[in-house]
Amino acid sequence: MSNSPKTSIDEGKREPIKLNLIDRAVRYLNPSAGLERVRGRAAFSRLEEHGFITGGSSKRSMRGWEPPEQTADQDIIPKLSKMRASSRDLYMNTPLATGALRRLKGNAIGFGLRLQCRIDRETLGIDDKKADEWELNTEREWLSYSESIECDASRTLKFPQLTAQAFFSTLLNGDTFTLLPKIERAGQVYDTRIHLVEGDYVCNPSFLMDTNAIAGGVEVDDWGAPIAYHFRKSMPHSQIDFGAYGVNKWERIPVYGEESGRQQVFHLFDKERPGQRRGFPFVTPIVDELKQITRLSKAEIEAAIINSYFTVFVKSSSPVADIMGSGYVPPSAGYAPGTVGTSILNSDDERDEKLYEMGKGNVIEMDPDESIDIADPKRPNANFEPFFLAIVKQIGSAINIPFEQLMLHFNASYSASRAAIQEAWKFYRERRLWVSEYFCQPIYTEWMVEAISKGRIIAPGFFSDPVIQSAWLGSAWIGPGQGQLDPLRETKASVMRIQNFLTTYEDEYVALTGKDWRGGVNRRSREEELLSDKGLKVEVVEEETADKVVDGITDANT
Repeated sequence: MSNSPKTSIDEGKREPIKLNLIDRAVRYLNPSAGLERVRGRAAFSRLEEHGFITGGSSKRSMRGWEPPEQTADQDIIPKLSKMRASSRDLYMNTPLATGALRRLKGNAIGFGLRLQCRIDRETLGIDDKKADEWELNTEREWLSYSESIECDASRTLKFPQLTAQAFFSTLLNGDTFTLLPKIERAGQVYDTRIHLVEGDYVCNPSFLMDTNAIAGGVEVDDWGAPIAYHFRKSMPHSQIDFGAYGVNKWERIPVYGEESGRQQVFHLFDKERPGQRRGFPFVTPIVDELKQITRLSKAEIEAAIINSYFTVFVKSSSPVADIMGSGYVPPSAGYAPGTVGTSILNSDDERDEKLYEMGKGNVIEMDPDESIDIADPKRPNANFEPFFLAIVKQIGSAINIPFEQLMLHFNASYSASRAAIQEAWKFYRERRLWVSEYFCQPIYTEWMVEAISKGRIIAPGFFSDPVIQSAWLGSAWIGPGQGQLDPLRETKASVMRIQNFLTTYEDEYVALTGKDWRGGVNRRSREEELLSDKGLKVEVVEEETADKVVDGITDANT
């Protein structure tokens, strides 16, 4: 035997190469070629065991896993309708999915996003006084439009609620389409209306097969840029629940107007891969986990309910009574007061004269030759909660919502709870920025075009220079604030950031309250004037005094 050390390629147990039908045929016709073929297969098999481990490799753990190599559209579009159906069902019937979607909507958007004009004063060459006046006037004009249901084509929601609906619909269905038709209405200054369309209504004409030109109802050019969307519409008198077999017609709407050249269809979806035309629901990557954990939870509830039932089976060789002869359910089992009880004898059942069922306090007579064995379900299951919470943590990690936020479960330390909130708000702010850039700002831009065209807002150079136009459109969209876990400590940190020029009063005010800072300052000024007129003095609590008050409250609670 040789004492030479093994090389890395010789380490481990080697598996024999199994000859398939082609190998045997080649070996029979040409033994040399057959041998080279087997050697080549053996070399490739060894190479597959080094480097990255992938599906379809020769490792035993990877056998049976053969993921296909497909484009983004091939992975998403064929399954999109099933994805939407699964997402909606989970939202309606799965508490964990319901909580995740509502938590994300409530924190990222809340009751809607509010416009705050922030024009580029240096680029426009205007002083602060004129800029402030322009911003206040524009915000007033926007409020008159956005805070009315007339901005909605269906006259149902105001713009903040439309924003929340568009965001939530995108989470639930994968994408949402926005049309901006011009609809004149009596007594209204602006004609731009907002019309939201669910992703189901955008599909290929006549449900034709997907091609490189049109897939998922999205028509693209040679560069993959959308040039038109195909909207499915129902006939006026067709059933409201129309579908693939209903009476449908399609309307092709170009992304940009032929005469104006302005964008008229806005597609809100999260594009994660190059070439991706449609979005997929937020819970798609965790559908299996959500469904399985829901089934487990419901099974545990059913088992606990069954275990709580108390049923007495009476076995006798002689009849006990007429009531006992037909089975007896006591009045406490949900029957009207004053009733003696209800017989469970079912004369229409041909299988048996008696129907035996467990219930709350049931007493049932049995025949002399009958017996019953009761299985002990051992519920509640002590291991259910740790397992359930472990799966929830995986789900939270997948959707960027920490376990504490997802379950509203804050029983850890202050540092752990604050870290969970901070991590969650990174995701909430990112989603808010995404909605503001791809939904709020485009609609605001088209509204601004109409406002300037009608002389309601003066913005020199808006239509002549894209840089000037961008300077006039500068804005921020304000949503709900993060809130404070420890108000005193976090307020002191906020004051220190302001004093050290790390932030501004406006930024801190918006982060805390989610409201307009200038409006707050004006209200504070009026309040102080009113207090002064009434002879009341505004006292500022010093930091040391506040600390002593908080320490005293803490000691008293302890």
